[in-house]
Amino acid sequence: QVQVVESGGGLVHPGGSLNLSCAASGSIFSIRAMDWHRQAPGRQRELVATLASGGSTNYADSVKGRFTISRDNAKNTVYLQMNSLNPEDTAVYYCNVLVWVTQGLKRYWGQGTQVTVSS
Repeated sequence: QVQVVESGGGLVHPGGSLNLSCAASGSIFSIRAMDWHRQAPGRQRELVATLASGGSTNYADSVKGRFTISRDNAKNTVYLQMNSLNPEDTAVYYCNVLVWVTQGLKRYWGQGTQVTVSS
């Protein structure tokens, strides 16, 4: 069993910053990749940032230069530093991890954390 728990969401003014955390725990042999996705009301879930085990990163065009994904391997934790936030960033942010477990390579989602950007 693998647990994925996000934290760090909240209400922030336009131009502000938030740092989201996502911790994976359980029977994990190794982590292949950790991603952040988001879903705004009435919209499809979209990929925001990815971080592969080798360290390569990718970002959605809408967040490039403002968001930074990083990780702490010892803690099986990935972070999303979000700067210069604007109302269009308002969404539930979800963490997704791709991990090797006893059954093979599996993906797990967290429960999400709400980010609201409003004045």
